[in-house]
Amino acid sequence: MKLFSLALFAALSATSFAKSYPVTGNTVNCRSGPGTSYGVKKSYQKGQSVSISCQTSGSSVSGNNIWDKTSDGCYVADYYIKTGVNGYVTTKCGSTGGGSGSSGSYCKKINTAGVNLVAQWEGFVPSPKPDPIGLPTVGYGHLCQKKNCAEVKYKFPLSQTTAKQLLSDDLPKYTACLAGYLNSKVKLNDN
Repeated sequence: MKLFSLALFAALSATSFAKSYPVTGNTVNCRSGPGTSYGVKKSYQKGQSVSISCQTSGSSVSGNNIWDKTSDGCYVADYYIKTGVNGYVTTKCGSTGGGSGSSGSYCKKINTAGVNLVAQWEGFVPSPKPDPIGLPTVGYGHLCQKKNCAEVKYKFPLSQTTAKQLLSDDLPKYTACLAGYLNSKVKLNDN
């Protein structure tokens, strides 16, 4: 019962901090992400009050690239919400807020499940050894840059744990490269 009461209090507290603002457009779409390329989850009518939980940047609508995340969990172009301010009126959405219009925020960090997925497909090599095409690798797909993988800060033979740490060290350069290829037209979701 204490857990239920605590959860109810937390839910009520979270919703009480979201401010409500009127919709100015006739029929305004609330989308799954901060941009017009995202799917429509629901629509709001002119004059309807919308609670904004956070804001983020996304694709521009009539020169305004701010998108408001509503308490319904979808995004509305700030252009259609009368906040009374030409800018942010609340906190910026975190990394799980749907990303930015450039899709770059999707690629800044990879979680443990992502590291495990890559490790599963790469295969584990405890000490530097040529891969099937003759390139020296170690851990979970680390391509050695120096003789005997001298750039690796972990001792050989690697354990699976240290190999995953090495993979986590390596991944940002590849996710940054991936971010360069993605744009607001790519529709990413939580799957």
